[in-house]
Order: sequence, then C-alpha cells, then structure tokens
Amino acid sequence: MRPASPVQHASASRPALRRARCVAWLAFGAATPVLAGSTPGPLKINIIRDRLTLAVTRYPQVYLHGRIDAGAPRRFEALMRAGRISVGSDIYLNAPTGDLAAGMALGRIFRANAMATHLGTPRKPRHASVAAKSALCVDACVYAYLGGLYRWTPSGSDRIGLTSLPTAAAGDSPELAAYLKEMGIDPAAVGRAVSSSSGGSAWMTADPMLSAGLANNGRLPVTATTHLSSPVPTLELRQVERKGTHRVTIECQPGKTTVTAYDEVGLRRARQIVARGTRSYFQLDGMPVLDRPRDGVGVADNALMIQRSYPPSALVDLVSSWSFGAWVDSHNDAFRDGFSMPLHTVFGQLRDYYAACWRAAPWPARQKTTG
Repeated sequence: MRPASPVQHASASRPALRRARCVAWLAFGAATPVLAGSTPGPLKINIIRDRLTLAVTRYPQVYLHGRIDAGAPRRFEALMRAGRISVGSDIYLNAPTGDLAAGMALGRIFRANAMATHLGTPRKPRHASVAAKSALCVDACVYAYLGGLYRWTPSGSDRIGLTSLPTAAAGDSPELAAYLKEMGIDPAAVGRAVSSSSGGSAWMTADPMLSAGLANNGRLPVTATTHLSSPVPTLELRQVERKGTHRVTIECQPGKTTVTAYDEVGLRRARQIVARGTRSYFQLDGMPVLDRPRDGVGVADNALMIQRSYPPSALVDLVSSWSFGAWVDSHNDAFRDGFSMPLHTVFGQLRDYYAACWRAAPWPARQKTTG
C-alpha cells in the first residue's frame, strides 16, 4: 500500500484544524508584532468565544490591537452582522495610536450594544514561554474605551492616557464635544483622572478614573425614583450591574415602614439561595441591622427578595447612610448572597423622601438610650 500523500494528510487534518481554530482564535486579520519605534499596523480583531469562555464569562471576549484605522468600525460591524461578535461582548483594547473619528465610531458601537471595555492584550497559548505584553490605550483608543457601557479600570502595567486633554480639544472639536456628551462624560473629568504625565502623555489610573466617572468596574450609578405626593410615599433605588440588577423599595404608612430588597439573580438561583439560607439581614455602612434567621426571605419573579418592617423612627439612619446592603447567609458563614449599593450619590432624593414620609405618617421621636 502506498503511503498517503501530503495532500491526503492535509485533507484528513482539516476538520480538526478548523475545530482548533474555532476554539482558540476567530481572527480577523493576522496579528504581527509591533517593533519599538514602529507604527502599528491596522487594527486586528481577535475573538474568543469557545464553550469554556462563554460558560465562565457569559460573553465573547474580543481583542482589538494595533492602530485604530479608519476602516476598523466597518470591519467590527461586519463581524457583528456575521454573528461573531455579540451584544454585550467584553472588548479588550490595546491601541497606542489611531484615527480619532474611528475611535469615536467604535465607542458608539460599543455603547449601542451594551458592551464592556477593558485594557488587555490577546491571550497567549496556555504553555507559552513568553508572557503577554502590557496593553497601551492612547488618544483614539481612550474615546473607544469611553463608549463601553461597563468600563473596567486598567490593572497591572496596562496604561491609558491622552496626548491632549479634551478640556481644550472639546472646545476646538464640536464632534468630540458631542461625543463626550453622548457618552455622559464631562470633559473636565478627564483632567481630574490624570495622575501623572510622561513622554508627552497624561496618564490615568484606577481610583481617579472611578471618582471622575470615566470607569465604573461593571456598576452603573444608582438611580432613585420617588412618588412623594401619594397617601403612601414610595421610593425605589436601582443599580444595574454587569451581572444583574439590584432594587430597594421603601413604603411609608402610619406606624409602619416596609423596606424590600430585590437581587435579580434568576428564578433558579433565587430558589437555591432561599433553600440553603440560614439568616438574612440589611446592612447600613457595613453594619448589620434587622438580623433574623430566614425571616422575610423569598422569591419574587426572577429575584431573591428580602423584606423587613422597618421602624419609622430609624428611617433617618437608612437615608443618611453611605451604603445599603441586603444579604442572605448560608450554613457556612464564609459564603453569602446579596448586594450592596452606595447611597451618597442620591442623598438629595433620600432627604426629600424622608420629609415626605414624615408629612404622610408622623412618628414619635426616637427614644434615647441610657448608658
């Protein structure tokens, strides 16, 4: 029998090769190394959406690296139309230069499709001997990053910065000013996020970016909705996170205030938490209040629900706290389910609600404790 020809060997291995490529890389353009001092090539788009990645993160991981060229948004949209890139994907950016208009166009695509932006370089093979390089995101890349609905701060040695701050650029460029407004970014906030300058660039770091609202690490700002004129004043606090939505409602009635927390984790997960829970409680500024074994815990639609009758005279503690939490502990105290949300951004609405409750259902002054 004659040995198989090279062509036969190639044909036999093609299905396996195709499977390996689908699992490891769905590449749009070949990746080439960028030499020091050289101009990066046009933006490359690598997509990882194997079964393990989707099981762990729920979203495809899309790596954009190189120079953000004018055709990059068109190529990105083509991959979305082909089903390679999904709504809500995680976008990892590594682009030290690029076309500003293209960066803003990518940012608009990210925001319209609820995508999350990070800094990062394409994954190295599991057994690679060379570590992945640090990501660098400058100018056009920064504006693409700001388009993410969820924006993670840089970590490790990754760097993000601008060669020209938008406080001046926005005044000179109506397009840039309109883009920042569309993304909900105050141009002056970019300057407040700068922590150092070197090499002609202003670099931003994690804490200042969070404080200035340029990054949110997967948590959108808390919103407050109030109905103050009804016989039963109501308040709803809501925070949307990458993993789900948290809500807190308060209802004031004569002699009774009801506080209900909802953690939208899905029906199955909520039932599991209720079944194994041993205690539930609220937290104000990290301190437990109304701590009870299992009482007031249930499932409402797709959410874990924790409800308490709250002492009206203690409502002042809630509305003046910096954070509110609602938790269920299991048999092992090392594990708990629930959430915590900051309140300082909605202090004004909380004060107005407290006043409306007092008008609708006045309560006796809180008794002083004796030492």
